[in-house]
Amino acid sequence: MDISAAPLYVKTLTQGRHTVTAPRQGLCEITGDILTWIESQKVTTGLLTLYLRHTSASLLIQENYDLDVLRDLEDFFAAQAPEDTTLYRHIAEGADDMPAHIKGALMQTHLAIPVCDGDLLLGRYQGIFLFEHRQTPRAREIVLHIEGQ
Repeated sequence: MDISAAPLYVKTLTQGRHTVTAPRQGLCEITGDILTWIESQKVTTGLLTLYLRHTSASLLIQENYDLDVLRDLEDFFAAQAPEDTTLYRHIAEGADDMPAHIKGALMQTHLAIPVCDGDLLLGRYQGIFLFEHRQTPRAREIVLHIEGQ
């Protein structure tokens, strides 16, 4: 489909909320959940925005083919913000509290992904991930917003 040749008129503006609880600290793929929601909205062309309403978790698009990539990312960010209470003032909720906020500040809490022919325009090996930064996973709310037709 040549999008440049077809004018896009916004016919649908819709929002939803999706709650995810990661099974552990680290990366949890949520691509399938997001695709299911898009299909339920019957939008074929548009822009999907995801917004995570938390400061100690993040959203990212990353490789979903080789699990070593995910483990390496988890190890990298763990080294950047070690869970050591002697390093931080803000330790109210434990050793993982401030490191979780630092990781959240280094990453993003929102994503924008084009939708074409009812599918996310992700690359072949790309997936959408929730990155849980806390040791004890919590229910995380993601706001989904789509504009399209």
